[in-house]
Amino acid sequence: MIIKEMIPIVERLEREGYIKDKKVAEALLKVPRDKFVPEELRDYAYIDTPLSIGYGQTISAIHMVAMMCGALDLKEGHRVLEVGTGSGYHAAVVAEIVGKNGQVITIERIPKLAERAENVLRELGYDNVIVICGDGTLGYEPLAPYDRIYITAAGPDIPKPLIEQLKDGGKLVAPVGQYFQNLILLEKKGNKLIKKNLGEVAFVPLIGKEG
Repeated sequence: MIIKEMIPIVERLEREGYIKDKKVAEALLKVPRDKFVPEELRDYAYIDTPLSIGYGQTISAIHMVAMMCGALDLKEGHRVLEVGTGSGYHAAVVAEIVGKNGQVITIERIPKLAERAENVLRELGYDNVIVICGDGTLGYEPLAPYDRIYITAAGPDIPKPLIEQLKDGGKLVAPVGQYFQNLILLEKKGNKLIKKNLGEVAFVPLIGKEG
């Protein structure tokens, strides 16, 4: 099903270069963002802006979800780790791209948000998403290694456990910094870590043992 409210947003993001991958566009058009925001903010669900989801957390702007998904170069069948479930919206978009043969493991430190996200994801049929309540800065060793990892909160550096749990040849996207943040794309090639700065961003703080 196509979410008609998303069509003009996706078309604009394609024109502006935020979306370069057809798979990202198709995924955004399928995920009902209004289901992931608090009821009192549903009139704003299809505006390209962050929105509060409570507990000092936000659902990312649509262009940022598109940009991170594109940078990750997601493929069908990938196993992906998300640090910072929040509303569950970003995980749903990734789940659409990796497909039923793929898997998204998403970690949220705030129990109420984890529970809410899991309920919405189940209601919408995203059975390829596993929601875990815990410290995302430590990753999730039982299902490692991961083809792709992304972080939806900013820390002073990329947590070492996440780099260790990334497959050789895998990619990781994370906002890095405190007052001033940059979105960093890291690619793991053997003992080499290749980093690319994708530009300035603004995210909530990454909290945890390695945050």
